[in-house]
Amino acid sequence: MSIDIKNLTIKSAHESLMKGEFTAVELAKEYLKIIEEKNPDINAYLGVFEDVLKQAEEADKKIKSGEADLLTGIPMAIKDNILISGRTCSAASKILEHYKASYDATVIKKLKEKGVVFLGRTNMDEFAMGGSTENSAYGVTKNPHDLERVSGGSSGGSAAAVAMDGALVSLGSDTGGSVRQPSSFCGVVGLKPTYGRVSRYGLMAMASSLDQIGPIAKNVSDAEIVFNSIAGADIMDSTSYNREPQRNKEDPKDITIGIPRNFLKEGVDSDVLQNFEETISKFKKLGYKIKDIDLPNLKYSLAVYYILMPAEVSSNLARFDGIKYGLYKEGKDLIDDYFITRGEGFGRESRRRIILGTYVLSSGYYDAYYNKALIVQDLIRKDFAKAFNDVDIVLTPTSPVPSFKIGEKSNDPLSMYLADIFTVSANLAGVPAISIPSGFVKRENSSLPLGIQMMAPHFEENLLFSVGKNFEK
Repeated sequence: MSIDIKNLTIKSAHESLMKGEFTAVELAKEYLKIIEEKNPDINAYLGVFEDVLKQAEEADKKIKSGEADLLTGIPMAIKDNILISGRTCSAASKILEHYKASYDATVIKKLKEKGVVFLGRTNMDEFAMGGSTENSAYGVTKNPHDLERVSGGSSGGSAAAVAMDGALVSLGSDTGGSVRQPSSFCGVVGLKPTYGRVSRYGLMAMASSLDQIGPIAKNVSDAEIVFNSIAGADIMDSTSYNREPQRNKEDPKDITIGIPRNFLKEGVDSDVLQNFEETISKFKKLGYKIKDIDLPNLKYSLAVYYILMPAEVSSNLARFDGIKYGLYKEGKDLIDDYFITRGEGFGRESRRRIILGTYVLSSGYYDAYYNKALIVQDLIRKDFAKAFNDVDIVLTPTSPVPSFKIGEKSNDPLSMYLADIFTVSANLAGVPAISIPSGFVKRENSSLPLGIQMMAPHFEENLLFSVGKNFEK
């Protein structure tokens, strides 16, 4: 039988696999065919694994023996900064071009136990630094909706892989919007869980206090299934823990959505604002209560993020020195080894953020920048806590603009950073957030996807899933 890849979901794929309508091997072959056809133009994948069909054969054995899980045989793409034992993991950087992982990330271990079929590693901004995947050492990932435009970043490859039907679901990582923004640009669903809800063990660290692994999928239900499979406390990650949600609400009449209107005035594309107002009207029709809220310190979130994140980057990337693993270039002495290796191995954006981070942590500037940023981060957390006393969800656009053209912002880093304006606050506050497709906007001859972002209190991902599924209907 022919497999309707376009409309396939995890549940429908599982049902077909269980009924024997197609096998995991046949399903994997369909995805490999699409990747072969589309990836040369889109560049979503940096590498397709050689043993995909062997993995699918093992999944078929699980299905036949009656040991199948909902995710058994499901083809998944993995961002190139999540370790899979024995496989290349480069974080899209020349400094780790030939690095092979020596162990499985916790999320990978969990998914392997369920019989997931890993298709390959997806492109990204180098070490997750960027919002367009233009910072990859291996070429930009193009948007499947318009090949002249970016797929977003830093998980651009993971979002594009799902959008081009080159994977049923994928994993990305989100430090300041890196799952949600590319999901919005590519017209798919992207979830950033509560900080600590998913183990970071085996994720290459960018900014450890902000990083979080999250799923990208075609719909909210699929994102929920993957999230439930990878969430949970992990002995290998001391920041991970379990907590049950407190707001088990399903009825729209019981749920209040907060709109931070003061934050939506400047720098937002007029079509994005119109789509957002139409989205609010849809929520009203569904029976949700809408309330304007004030998050007074939200306007500082971008400035705070671009102090704290580079500070952690400068510390985390110090390990890539050419001595322990990865690229090695010989100089006249040890210091020269470091300079040459890091100078050749890191791309421009990585070097920029390392320099910025080193500066804000340096003597004389630590108190002026880093400590002040930590104080304002705490104020932002308190703003959200106060808002969630009155509302259950905070709603914003995911991005202030639709997908932009490749090269349009690459020489203007400040303009690129502004694309994170709605997403970084969720990472600073540690709250869960999801991006859901909300419509399209016409640009030249293309229809470009737009997304809305919902944020919920800590550990209340269930609210995001409930409201998100209702909105999708």
